[in-house]
Amino acid sequence: MTKRKFFSFFAALSVAAVVGLVGMGETAPADSSDPVVEGFKLTAIASVSDAVDTVTGKRGFMNYDMRPIIPGRVVGRALTAKLEPVKEGKSSAGGAVSHSVQMIDGAEPGEVGVIVVEDGLNIAAVGGLMMTAAKSRGMGGMILDGGARDVPELRTLGVPVYARSYTPATAVGRYASVSKNETVHCAGVDVSPGDIIVADEDGVVVVPKDHAAEVLEAAIAIDEKEGAMVPLIKKFKSLTDVIKKFNRI
Repeated sequence: MTKRKFFSFFAALSVAAVVGLVGMGETAPADSSDPVVEGFKLTAIASVSDAVDTVTGKRGFMNYDMRPIIPGRVVGRALTAKLEPVKEGKSSAGGAVSHSVQMIDGAEPGEVGVIVVEDGLNIAAVGGLMMTAAKSRGMGGMILDGGARDVPELRTLGVPVYARSYTPATAVGRYASVSKNETVHCAGVDVSPGDIIVADEDGVVVVPKDHAAEVLEAAIAIDEKEGAMVPLIKKFKSLTDVIKKFNRI
């Protein structure tokens, strides 16, 4: 079985498990407790982004400046936290990040933290201590609408971190924690707890949980179509006719 055929076969199993097509005595793959998440691990993020556009009629991709601070592929269910600015000196160490800390301390392995620091590109949403806790919980990554600090330490931890800035500045005395596991607006896209985050060097895409199986199925179809286009492009050394044939670019 080729890599692409294996990819399509496994991802198709994931879709079937979620939409209930394996209900007649069959089970999801043994190594997956969340088959839709497992399916997205095998899809190209560009295909996922296009599939969200097609299925939901809305963008799923975060703003272009959400970039990997600590690189690595991220695929997992979202947990969320939010901070808002306060008057100078009006937040304590606990109060500034309490919901973020609670979110991390309650995370299950593979879940992805999404922290929004409102108007906070100069403020670090996480640093070494919080990411040490995230690693100990087995989290799949962290997405920050804000900054990251202690970057050399974060590199040693190895948990993927995507953020909109680097900054040494603390939230303490400047921000207060206001919510946990509620819908947040992160880098141009709404994220609700349980949505699926897919991230790599291309950027970050949010798959709404209510459409996840349908988006996965559409993403698989896009990958398969592009897979069929590549050998024809190489064979004919031309893109124009292939685009006409597949209506895809």
